[in-house]
Amino acid sequence: MSHPDIINISIAILFLPLLGFVSVIFLSKKISKMYIVETVILGLTLALSIYIGFQKLFVLKGEEIVFAFNWLDYDNLTIELGIKIDNLTVIMLFVVNLISFLVHVYSIEYMRGDKRYNRYFAYLGLFTFSMLGIVLTHNLLMMYIFWELVGLSSYLLIGFWFEKDSAANAGKKAFLVNRVGDIGMFLGILILFTTYGTFTFDTIFAQIGEGIMPFGSFEWLGIAGFLVFLGAVGKSAQFPLHVWLPDAMEGPTPVSALIHAATMVAAGVYLIVRIFGLLTADALLYIAIIGAVTSFVAATIAVTQNDIKKVLAYSTVSQLGYMVMSLGIGAYAFAFFHLVTHAFFKASLFLGSGSVIHSMHHEQDIRFMGGLKDKMPITFWTFVISTAALCGIPFTSGFLSKDGILAGAFAFGNLTGHWIIPVLGFAVAFLTAFYMSRLVILTFFGKPRDQHKYDHAHENPKLMTVPLMVLATLSIFVWFSFNPFDSSSGAFLGEWVKTPTQAFAEGSYEYSQTGMQTVHEELTPQLFEEEIHHAHYPAMFLSLGLTGIAVFLAFMIYYREKISADNLESRFKGIHTFSLNKWYIDELYHATAIKGTMVLSRMLFWFDKYIIDGIVNGSAYVTRFVSYLSKLFDTFVVDGLVNFSAFITGFFGASLRRVQTGKVQTYIVYVVFSIIIILVLI
Repeated sequence: MSHPDIINISIAILFLPLLGFVSVIFLSKKISKMYIVETVILGLTLALSIYIGFQKLFVLKGEEIVFAFNWLDYDNLTIELGIKIDNLTVIMLFVVNLISFLVHVYSIEYMRGDKRYNRYFAYLGLFTFSMLGIVLTHNLLMMYIFWELVGLSSYLLIGFWFEKDSAANAGKKAFLVNRVGDIGMFLGILILFTTYGTFTFDTIFAQIGEGIMPFGSFEWLGIAGFLVFLGAVGKSAQFPLHVWLPDAMEGPTPVSALIHAATMVAAGVYLIVRIFGLLTADALLYIAIIGAVTSFVAATIAVTQNDIKKVLAYSTVSQLGYMVMSLGIGAYAFAFFHLVTHAFFKASLFLGSGSVIHSMHHEQDIRFMGGLKDKMPITFWTFVISTAALCGIPFTSGFLSKDGILAGAFAFGNLTGHWIIPVLGFAVAFLTAFYMSRLVILTFFGKPRDQHKYDHAHENPKLMTVPLMVLATLSIFVWFSFNPFDSSSGAFLGEWVKTPTQAFAEGSYEYSQTGMQTVHEELTPQLFEEEIHHAHYPAMFLSLGLTGIAVFLAFMIYYREKISADNLESRFKGIHTFSLNKWYIDELYHATAIKGTMVLSRMLFWFDKYIIDGIVNGSAYVTRFVSYLSKLFDTFVVDGLVNFSAFITGFFGASLRRVQTGKVQTYIVYVVFSIIIILVLI
């Protein structure tokens, strides 16, 4: 297959969802079943994605296909737009289109009867178009444009049921929190464009390879890269901008699967992968710490949540932290590997939670569930398989990718002495297994805790269960490696995604100053990769041991009830309350950022009312007073003089008018009389 054909198909993949969006928006009032058109279009884009993925991965191996054109060419300013097709691109195209298509199919049944049914599918199409733009682009500007479109479409989907205050507020919160990270991203892009005169990734990397640095400083390269990374902090819900994602559960459950499993939140991780060559050692270390802290904080919160979607939401934040941590320590391939595997099993879990909620008449509190495994066998088994993948149980895809990340963290700690990162990584592995086991047990096992809702619960139609089965099947190891215990090279993805060694070398103008070299003098990418290989089995056994203990504890507490959960909560009430209230981070933001903004707003209001308006109103008063004085002067002085002149003129005119009789005899008398006076005077 020729390169132009792949380019044309890629462009079609990009714009087909947009075509669906426009069609549904403008024709849905005339044609009631326009949602079918949108779903068929997504099926077509998925088929095309599979086709070009096969061509790129198995036929055109190792080639990068780039199509670009000058969007703006004025004087010395040239801005390109274009697309880049490499292995990362085609893998992400498949992931995004598959999840989006399955969510469309699932939503046909889940959203049936909604008063804005067709509009919902239109928004899904707009969101998919925006995500595909991020995946396909070859430059920062086009990525930023689609980045903001993703923010807009996610706002529309999260706040889809805007008549509920909670949904409307969640949409606004997601939009505003993401803007904070996007400002940093925008500043980073401006620094890079000012320095390199281009937005194109490859051109920027090439100039970095020639030793050109922002403001002539290597440190500024790290600052620029970190600022761009702040965009990922917002989109991928990293600490401290993670607070929007759990609230976003107010949107329809299929939206949660689409946004919070494989697409929007993964955009941040994909961005880091794309800009990896910009990230210096210091930037990478900070990124690793942010990822590790995010992962741990979210996992500790998930342990005590009772809303089934909130548990999965914090689980998503935690796993995204894993991916970011993995990128920060240099385990580049494993981070992308986990992005792909997580997309499938977390989408399955979210759609599974939607299946439970739909069957339980929109009940989301797991304390009112129980005993559903016999009522909903397909949902139960797909949920269990996906949970096993999330916990990193052998023979699942999650085990392969998670094992690679933990091996990388173990190797990083061993080589650099930064043991806080692997410690947090393994602690999260323990907590993940515990809270997910708790979720499965309280939802599907034991006696029903709401008999009425249990009696009416039933398995959902195939439109909802088939996507679950597809995603659960993709959570099995065989799709990623024939060896269920081999993650040393990222399994199959190891052949398609650059290894950590190659990734560190990319975009580095001086090898000794990049990667983790400055974190530890003797650490090189080759040594790191070798250390990952040695750390594979210790990390695997430690992870499995912690996972086993966590599952056993959850089993004893929530299933066998040998340990009272209520007693544990009362004994550790402070810790439990702290976790249940999400570390009081929202309250902290409310007390500082929000109240501070309100105080600032009130101050600005006072300043505007009493200073600005005072000046304006004072000016108006002075103007009116001067105008009044001017009126008095005009009335009594100017008009007085004019009127007085007129009066005098009129008076003399009236007086002289009596003399002018028009009779000749009178005028002769006047002449004679005048002559006599003159003679007398003379």
